[in-house]
Amino acid sequence: MTGAELIVEFLKRKNVTNAYGYPGGFVLFLYDAIYRMGFPHTLARHEQGAAHAADGYARITGKPGVVIATSGPGATNLVTGIANAFLDSVPMLAITGAVARNATGTDAFQEADITGITLPITKYNYLVMNPTELLPMLEEAWELTTSGRPGP
Repeated sequence: MTGAELIVEFLKRKNVTNAYGYPGGFVLFLYDAIYRMGFPHTLARHEQGAAHAADGYARITGKPGVVIATSGPGATNLVTGIANAFLDSVPMLAITGAVARNATGTDAFQEADITGITLPITKYNYLVMNPTELLPMLEEAWELTTSGRPGP
């Protein structure tokens, strides 16, 4: 099972009924898995709109809203929606792409330190550097977004 398929299976297991996002190069594998596995997804016209849609989903359903964006500018476009969810205690899971592991920290094309940027507006964020970290990280993120004071 690929990392992308693992993410989709995780969301299904958590009874997430929709994700919101805007595709880009570093999340195309995830979008391929979403399509192949028949997972519901709403395509936004901009990442910021996707983040606000995920926020709305969470407010209506009581379940964490899921938003997907590519690395760099795609990820930074989520910041306002993530901040809104944080300040209003709305559970949200934001999944972003990243440059290749060997390019991390090299100012590669579309690289932005989204984990550092979002530290003040998230309960938890993590840069996956090894595929074996993915499922435990998703489980921890889900637990944190839904426990105590909800938030991204």
